[in-house]
Amino acid sequence: MVSALAGHLRDEGMAVAVLSRGYGGRGKGVHVVSTGEGPLLGPLVAGDEPVLLAGELDNVAVVVGPDRVAAGRHALERLEPPPDVFVLDDGFSHLRLFRDVDLVIFPADDPFAGARLLPSGRLREPLASMRRADAALLIGATESAARKLAETLRPFGFEGPGFASSIRPEPARLARGEPLATGSKVLSVAAIARPERFLTTVLEQGFQVVDSLTFPDHHSYPVRSLRRIERVWRHSGAEFVLTTTKDRVKLHGRLDLPLAELPIRAVPEEPFWDWLHRRLRQQMAEETEA
Repeated sequence: MVSALAGHLRDEGMAVAVLSRGYGGRGKGVHVVSTGEGPLLGPLVAGDEPVLLAGELDNVAVVVGPDRVAAGRHALERLEPPPDVFVLDDGFSHLRLFRDVDLVIFPADDPFAGARLLPSGRLREPLASMRRADAALLIGATESAARKLAETLRPFGFEGPGFASSIRPEPARLARGEPLATGSKVLSVAAIARPERFLTTVLEQGFQVVDSLTFPDHHSYPVRSLRRIERVWRHSGAEFVLTTTKDRVKLHGRLDLPLAELPIRAVPEEPFWDWLHRRLRQQMAEETEA
């Protein structure tokens, strides 16, 4: 969703910078991962998701740092042109930074995560925090389901609209960019929060999954993990290792096997973009008057 937002705003003529915590990276302080011309740092320093975004978002800056206020100031001082808009990756809880628009994302298959907070569930905050949100996005659902979600959240103080977003896989491709033929025998490898979703998508795209491996989200793939993948691949009869784009940035060049990725895109419904543009125009008008 961060990629969809940043890319759309860029295409509307704005100078966009993504601010990310850089989870999983070993770098300290603030780092510019990209000025809009591809990654300047690797995932071990910057984290996997910032490097992924830097690789797929031309003309969008990516800056990482645990303190998003410091990262934003760094971007304003160092980037040329200075950003018109910041898109925060996973920023709803970063209360030290003032936000003009707060979007909260829910997965359609389990939107309330059993209504349990971390660590027993997956909710980052109590649902009462939705009183701070401007809009809710329901991923992988219909427009009517998104509207129903918004109504369900009203007792918790939420007053904004609900929008739907589909998740669409793009054609799988080899690390060199060539398309991966449908029906190929693959070893599925994923280190994401919900790896079962990726496996389901791989099967839906017509690939033969002869074996699969999952690792914890943001896994750094130390040597022992690479050897495990190689060992399973040799015994599985797979032609390719098929993984997520996030995992590809960590495996490319480190795994001596035929590597392929299955990119997945978020595609919000058109009324969401109309609403977002109205909010941004309103915000810019208020700032001009001030």
